[in-house]
Amino acid sequence: MAIRVMLVDDQVLLRTGFRMVLAAQPDMEVVAEAGDGAEAIEILRATAVDVVLMDVRMPRLDGVEATRRICAQPDPPKVLILTTFDLDEYAFSGLKAGASGFMLKDVPPGELLAAIRSVHSGDAVVAPSTTRRLLDRFSPMLPSGTAEPQHKDIARLTEREREVMLLVAQGLSNGEIAGRLVLSEATVKTHVGRILTKLSLRDRVQVVVLAYETGLVRAGGAG
Repeated sequence: MAIRVMLVDDQVLLRTGFRMVLAAQPDMEVVAEAGDGAEAIEILRATAVDVVLMDVRMPRLDGVEATRRICAQPDPPKVLILTTFDLDEYAFSGLKAGASGFMLKDVPPGELLAAIRSVHSGDAVVAPSTTRRLLDRFSPMLPSGTAEPQHKDIARLTEREREVMLLVAQGLSNGEIAGRLVLSEATVKTHVGRILTKLSLRDRVQVVVLAYETGLVRAGGAG
């Protein structure tokens, strides 16, 4: 069954471009489009969607608030935030609102398609290079942190799990973490799963947000 995608952007030309890329894929189908967040929420009431490509700055209802409302619904579609370099700070709000990741609007088509497939399969999309750039920009707006993070459940992590969490928060993939810690990817995946369970987090996107909010990781990726 094809992945049902919804495009939400107030720029018609951008939606047209994305639709052309997705229409060429045998496993994807654009089932809906909206020009703002309010219209997107209305359409979702009657249309089954798997993945929403969500712009941030739009009239009436912006993408961050729309994402928050969509993700608060039972069995919601996955949301991928679309951002630009000068609006990166909005991506953080989108991730906190429940988005499963973010992409730059000028992302190469292959990366966009891979991101949609990853999110649909249950993974979160946090591209390492983009994550580090994004976090370096918004981290000054976050608490400076203390020697001991304030999230009570972080103390439940083992030393290895804490190491893995720090690397996830810096935007490293499971493969990169495996190489850094000399572990198998399967072991890293197991550690990530335990971290999510112990901290009651949905995915690795929320790991990134929590690590920066608590000061476990700070600007520049230093722990």
